[in-house]
Amino acid sequence: MIKRKDTNAARIKRHRRARKNISGSAERPRLNVYRSLNHIYAQVIDDTKGVTLVSASSLDKGFEGYGGNVEAAKKVGKAVAEKALAAGIKAVVFDRGGYIYHGRVAALAEGAREGGLEF
Repeated sequence: MIKRKDTNAARIKRHRRARKNISGSAERPRLNVYRSLNHIYAQVIDDTKGVTLVSASSLDKGFEGYGGNVEAAKKVGKAVAEKALAAGIKAVVFDRGGYIYHGRVAALAEGAREGGLEF
């Protein structure tokens, strides 16, 4: 019998491999991305303290529209950048979460850059 590959397990494997080299500090926290079929989430994390500093997602109250497309990802990127700048964070390290830098993940990064984050 042919079994289907577990794509999420492969993504987690890629994410763990990338996290060996990517770490957020107080001066330059990590911008983490998680995408599901219907929504996209972003967090700015200080790994030295293990604390989430800022977060935004397509499930937030002010968000309108469908959360599983490129336009939504761009809005979430701008929202997380806006919140990060309000918290005094200007530069971050981008953590794509094991996903390919394409589509919604790239749109979120582009929105965050347009919002004023540097990475």
